[in-house]
Amino acid sequence: MMKNVHTSKIQTGFRILLGLMMLMAGIGHLTFQRGEFQAQVPDWIPLSKDIVVIASGVVEISFGLLMVFLAKHKVKVGIVLAIFYILIFPGNIAQYINGIDAFGLDTDRKRLIRLFFQPVLILWALWSTGALKYLLKKKN
Repeated sequence: MMKNVHTSKIQTGFRILLGLMMLMAGIGHLTFQRGEFQAQVPDWIPLSKDIVVIASGVVEISFGLLMVFLAKHKVKVGIVLAIFYILIFPGNIAQYINGIDAFGLDTDRKRLIRLFFQPVLILWALWSTGALKYLLKKKN
């Protein structure tokens, strides 16, 4: 059974901030940034780019709400969100490899720098929810 880990007020603040960012990203998927998100969906995905963007938007809104309101299960949510960030990373790689302009990333250098922020999001999800502490403790 996965137990919750005590987190500091700073971690809680960062967890809520990440949740709000996920809410905004999810809303963007469904509305004003839909085309830019479609541009990031790799061509090898066997589904309509619009369906992928809509589905991922719904998932991101769900994660946002879970991060903000489901503190009781924050460790689980943090782990699953980190996995989600890993799963969507191919979209960022495809944007870089294919030279796709989206979200102000209009040069290869900007797109390359963006790739290094995905690990930051992964660690943010794990640290802010106490999942990193939980996983490290479980390992030992």
